[in-house]
Amino acid sequence: MDEIEIVHKAQNGDRSAFGALMEMHYRTVEKFAYQCGVHLNDIPDVTQEVFIKLYRFLPQFNNQRFTTWLYKITLNTSRDYYRKVNRELAKEEVLKRGAKTTGPSAENQVLLFEEDKVLHEAILRLDEKYRIPLILFYFHNATYQQIADVLNISMSNVKTRIFRAKDSLKKEMSHYGGATHGQ
Repeated sequence: MDEIEIVHKAQNGDRSAFGALMEMHYRTVEKFAYQCGVHLNDIPDVTQEVFIKLYRFLPQFNNQRFTTWLYKITLNTSRDYYRKVNRELAKEEVLKRGAKTTGPSAENQVLLFEEDKVLHEAILRLDEKYRIPLILFYFHNATYQQIADVLNISMSNVKTRIFRAKDSLKKEMSHYGGATHGQ
């Protein structure tokens, strides 16, 4: 059964079909949320919220490319999550800094999505309007048209943003000279 058939079944209330959609796309949602800047310990909450929204809005899905629609939901959920908890996270960071433990960190053990922590951090420092197209293009193999659909911008704007993102990333990485912190 292909994805569209599964989506149609899920739209008609088939819970096992919705479960199959979750299974197919869970890792993609986690990966994209992380690449959008969601903290590792928040990924399960954001991912759960994405699938809750997906379930709520699945009847409104109109046969566009499902993953494009899922990226939109994930991006918006990631943004919304931090709007709600931004102050709480700042407090949590202060507490974490004071309670650091020795040995390999949980972050290093869970850093599943990026091979190079410095690159990931440099990408996160990019302005969101450049970061998201870059992530979708290089890490999710999205086409310019799909990125334009996710972000509601023109294809030429997508191309410009990816070009500027790469340029900014090169400059950002040159500051590090290839050295990594804490290794």
